[in-house]
Amino acid sequence: MSGTQDGTEERLRRWRLVLGGDGADGTGCELRGQDAAMDGALSALYGGRRPGGAGDGGARTAGLGASAPNVARWLGDIRTYFPTSVVQVMQRDAIERLGLSALLLEPEMLEAVEADVHLVGTLLSLNKVMPETTKETARAVVRKVVEQLEKRLSSRTRATLTGALDRSARVSRPRHRDIDWDRTIRANLKNYLPEYRTVVPERLIGYGRAAQSVKKDVVLCIDQSGSMAASVVYASVFGAVLASMRAIATRLVVFDTAVVDLTDELDDPVDVLFGTQLGGGTDINRALAYCQSQITRPADTVVVLISDLYEGGIRDEMLKRVAAMKASGVQFVALLALSDEGAPAYDREHAAALAALGAPAFACTPDLFPEVMAAAIEKRPLPIPDMAG
Repeated sequence: MSGTQDGTEERLRRWRLVLGGDGADGTGCELRGQDAAMDGALSALYGGRRPGGAGDGGARTAGLGASAPNVARWLGDIRTYFPTSVVQVMQRDAIERLGLSALLLEPEMLEAVEADVHLVGTLLSLNKVMPETTKETARAVVRKVVEQLEKRLSSRTRATLTGALDRSARVSRPRHRDIDWDRTIRANLKNYLPEYRTVVPERLIGYGRAAQSVKKDVVLCIDQSGSMAASVVYASVFGAVLASMRAIATRLVVFDTAVVDLTDELDDPVDVLFGTQLGGGTDINRALAYCQSQITRPADTVVVLISDLYEGGIRDEMLKRVAAMKASGVQFVALLALSDEGAPAYDREHAAALAALGAPAFACTPDLFPEVMAAAIEKRPLPIPDMAG
């Protein structure tokens, strides 16, 4: 019986924390100690009462206010009471619900926050109005996130793409001294003739003699409109990883209604990110025109367009450029998002038009991106996730 009672009390406690303590919550549960402190932190963001006490019957409203000391104290509280993943969600909600972006322009505030991809996106959107006294701290926050992402993503990306490059470099008509006999024999075992105790090598596989040269050109074309903030962060990190591989010549282009080539900044993704200007319009056609002008080896080029496809330029011209690139041998990849944010909003008409050209557009997580690039390099079908719903 005691166990049942304890379970009931725990359920009431959790419901009390969820519901926020209004008279209508029906739990009759009173919070004490750390629970009361957690409830205060939640109420300040999601439903603190207007001044007047618990019985005032007032409407619920956010209670952080615009005071930097109050916010700094609240940031410290939530880091004490909640795990990092929850802290990051609460910070994002505070910025969106309470309009606290301006406080991020103060170095003291930046030092107090839990940095993540979404915070980086917010900082980049504030870049134009950020005072010099804050920029150094902001760069440190951005660098911390970038280094975490590189540590998570770089090894697997390099390993996956190195394998794809090796496979794509093997030639089917190698000279005798270039034949990879181990792979050739394995590929032709079905042609074994037992009476002669030999394998007939219908297909010869070579090592690929261009091992030290650039094998593929990759162009990352990134929409920097405000809705693409997380994608810009991840794409910049992946761009730096690709640029570090000698066998891949990487170009990174960002665009809104103008086009900016940030290839020279690729050795430092933080410089790339601070070279972007989140927000503004979109001209995909102009961006693709620039990318198309930079292609010198179409059969060995992969173009990755990362955009929600809300085109402000000339739609028909955009589609013609994609068709022309594909006809010339370019592997064209269209990603609606490169992030962990789930299904994005996107222009379905433009996505359908690209699919009709043989370039299906889909959302891609950072963990899937190396596989997508490997498939594009090897010119095999892309691993498109199910976007149902």
